[in-house]
Amino acid sequence: MSDPQPVRAPSEVRYAVADHVATLTLDAPARMNTISGVMLQEISELLLRADADPDVRCIVLTGSGRAFCAGLDLQAQMAGPKGGLGNLGDGGGFTGEFDLRSAPPVVLHNLDTPTICALNGGAAGYGLDLALGCDIRIAVETAKLNPGFAKRGILPESGGTWLLPRMVGYAKAAEIAFTGRTLTASEALELGLVNRVVGAEEFAEQTAALAADIAANAPLAVRAIKRMMRAAETETFEQNVHHVFLQLLPLLRTDDFTEGVTAFMEKREPVFRGR
Repeated sequence: MSDPQPVRAPSEVRYAVADHVATLTLDAPARMNTISGVMLQEISELLLRADADPDVRCIVLTGSGRAFCAGLDLQAQMAGPKGGLGNLGDGGGFTGEFDLRSAPPVVLHNLDTPTICALNGGAAGYGLDLALGCDIRIAVETAKLNPGFAKRGILPESGGTWLLPRMVGYAKAAEIAFTGRTLTASEALELGLVNRVVGAEEFAEQTAALAADIAANAPLAVRAIKRMMRAAETETFEQNVHHVFLQLLPLLRTDDFTEGVTAFMEKREPVFRGR
């Protein structure tokens, strides 16, 4: 008699691919998409799946219901050993281990595929760090960003202390983080934390249009551009220029480069195939 197979919890992240765009939707609206152990695992797995799919040229991360993500599932956290800071296990509680290599913020940061966070509602704590970890953010006008870590006795453990100062400068980041004050969508736009703020009636359409604009370009080139922009965060100007040149050489031999030049000369839209 064979050993019983472990039963996997129901999926809490929906995944779909259409027109070269992969959409990951956090799907626990009853608890405002707070992150459980199951969701942590699924987000990482699906991000890697999308990044490895040659048909995917852009990834959209969004939520269902009225919130994008209200942070970690605190009820599940407290069920763990004294709310320890180890990884969330499959059952939702903490395992006591501390291995961030497969954590969603780290996986997200290392993707080559461009990412858009479609903030359909509020983002708090871990959810805010996930949003900041994406390349581009588009927010519905009612969305709010809540960096309330200091009000909970913790700190942004998922990339926020690295991301926020680079986006808004140290002084602004310090004010945001130290006060923990909730930001409206318009305030986030003024600070540069989101790229666009749109009304609810046009939110889905504008998100899809932005993703489509990215997906229409040469995917190998876009991925290389993203890699070099990320590399530039830790390289000198001279290092990055040399690094970019090494990325350019193989692109010059691609069919997409030929198509891009040909389409320009023929005054038509190019059709890229990712090769």
